[in-house]
Amino acid sequence: MNVEEYIESGILELYVAGQLSEDENLKVVKHASLYPDVQKEIEAIEASILVLSKTAAPKVPLDFAKVYDKIKNLNTSKVVPLKESKTNWTSYMGWAASILLIIGGVYLFNQNEKLQSQIEVVENERINLEEQINEAKISLTKSEELLATIRDKNITVIPLGGQEVSPTSYAKVYWNKKEEKLYIDAQGLPEPPDGMVYQVWSLKLNPLTPTSVGLLEDFIEDDNRIFNLTNANTSEAFGITLEPSGGSKFPNLEQLYTLGVVSSS
Repeated sequence: MNVEEYIESGILELYVAGQLSEDENLKVVKHASLYPDVQKEIEAIEASILVLSKTAAPKVPLDFAKVYDKIKNLNTSKVVPLKESKTNWTSYMGWAASILLIIGGVYLFNQNEKLQSQIEVVENERINLEEQINEAKISLTKSEELLATIRDKNITVIPLGGQEVSPTSYAKVYWNKKEEKLYIDAQGLPEPPDGMVYQVWSLKLNPLTPTSVGLLEDFIEDDNRIFNLTNANTSEAFGITLEPSGGSKFPNLEQLYTLGVVSSS
């Protein structure tokens, strides 16, 4: 049994007020014997009602002076006439109503707290859903841009094959010379070790002159492994090396993972 939900249900307030059936009372007694928190809550409710009852109960002080005057004026042959005592039921009804009101208030407060928690959960779920939708829209926009780039008639596609350090690696370069843009499809590269990053190089072949185009940063976090770089160079080939984090001024050819020559056609 979820003790917290049971306490918040309001049944303990009704138990203290005597508004439950016999079977329901027995269940409450059983739960109180099994769960100390339930017993403590019952005692707390009873204590609150006792405090309220002392405040709300009618107070009718006895006027001893009037009683003394009646006795002093009596004749021995006469019987003292007694008036029927009338209970001020209006005051008692107000007292009982106050107790029921506080019980109802506690119950409504607990229900309101529970409702507020549910509203917060729903609101958080709504915010998360909106974030997922926005991320999906951004991803879709990027995909559409990539498709448009790949299908552009001005695009030159350069496949990069694996080299000695990693023969199974591969990549692909989509180069728009007119717009000086590069799209690197690095899906065929393994994840770089900690503290290392892939660096893309534009190469002139004679003499061999490398120029850094950029880094493939956040490689592990990028599921698509598509990277957008800028290349204003007159490139004859492209290579990708593994370099220390932050990149290098010159490529480490011992860590050359992929290499591809730009077609002359």
